[in-house]
Amino acid sequence: MTGQSIDAARLLGRIRTLGEIGRDADGRLIRLAASDTEKLGRDRFVAWIEGAGLEVAVDRIGNIFGIWKPDSVTDNAPLMLGSHIDTVIGAGIYDGCYGTLSGLEVIETLKAEGLTPSRPIAVAAFTNEEGVRYAPDMMGSLVYAGGLDVDTALATIGTDGTMLGDELERIGYAGEHQPGFLRPHAYIELHIEQGPILEREGIPVGAVEHLQGISWQRVVIMGDANHAGTTPISMRRDAGHAAARVVTFLRDRANASNTPTVATVGCMRFEPDVINVIPSRATFTVDLRDPDEDRLKEEEAALATFLDRVSAEEQVGVSMERLARFEPVKFDQRIVRLVEKAARDRGLACRRMTSGAGHDAQMIARIAPSAMIFVPSIGGISHSPKEYTADDDLVAGTNILLDVVRRLATEGLPA
Repeated sequence: MTGQSIDAARLLGRIRTLGEIGRDADGRLIRLAASDTEKLGRDRFVAWIEGAGLEVAVDRIGNIFGIWKPDSVTDNAPLMLGSHIDTVIGAGIYDGCYGTLSGLEVIETLKAEGLTPSRPIAVAAFTNEEGVRYAPDMMGSLVYAGGLDVDTALATIGTDGTMLGDELERIGYAGEHQPGFLRPHAYIELHIEQGPILEREGIPVGAVEHLQGISWQRVVIMGDANHAGTTPISMRRDAGHAAARVVTFLRDRANASNTPTVATVGCMRFEPDVINVIPSRATFTVDLRDPDEDRLKEEEAALATFLDRVSAEEQVGVSMERLARFEPVKFDQRIVRLVEKAARDRGLACRRMTSGAGHDAQMIARIAPSAMIFVPSIGGISHSPKEYTADDDLVAGTNILLDVVRRLATEGLPA
């Protein structure tokens, strides 16, 4: 069922307006969760919600909801749309923001269309999706879905020594609602792909049916600091060299595999961090991802085995701490098929996809049927000022979302 289309100028204008909020003196976009700059973004989003005539609700973890509930609606389980508006450091303007603003645009379009939905429709901006300032990432949706206690989350200490609960209170977004106060009938998240597949294949729409499992760990290797010039190689307990062996092992293993497993060491720090001193301590992170739970477990086990080997061969101490662990997600096939049909009805090619990145949808999938829609990212670039999606693709993706929401808002989930 295809009706009118969204207001493209309004959507694109809001994306660009929000994209200018939170820039530093060097022009970098930085809206970290619960920061002063994110408050400005939140304030603008709330103003747009209010301007659309929607009810504004904020829960204790700071998630923001714009709720459309016509008087005739009796079912309180909403059809929920959304994403996030916090960013990484030096971000692009589309990641998260596109899905949140598209959700608002869809509701405004359906209101103008005179649609009478069978249930409320809500747009959400979830707190701390990126996890840059506070860990873990996707925190707001994880708390909302019951996967993390709200008081524990609010007590989280950030990279700058602040406490999340205090910061939400300070910026005026410590809400009164309990997380999960609206249990969705279904959840749909529209997002840029953040990868190269759609652009490479010339396909404008991705119907996301899976999301990779994610394993984050912190590894600490302990050796001995000693003089870089006078200590023979054979007598060294070099934590830096041992760490390098782990990085190479992970890359070689991924390269040799015929699976979609990926492994990344994104953070590394040596101590004492002096040019002419052998490192006594190396601290680094390992990010493992795979869409299959059994394979992800295999990679975790392989890493643990190799760390034991490095410990013995290099005569270093090794410890490992789990930072986050999320199982792979299979999205609701009924919604995935609706996305495919909506694309066909608008004459657009569509392919099924697996998301390599984590998203709020994977958390909300714990409590409601969920799925995602992707649009192309030029060059597969994201988390960068070079992040770019063509206007036509942004509009097309939002129109697909519009058609799927219209169908679900009037007919519910298919049998």
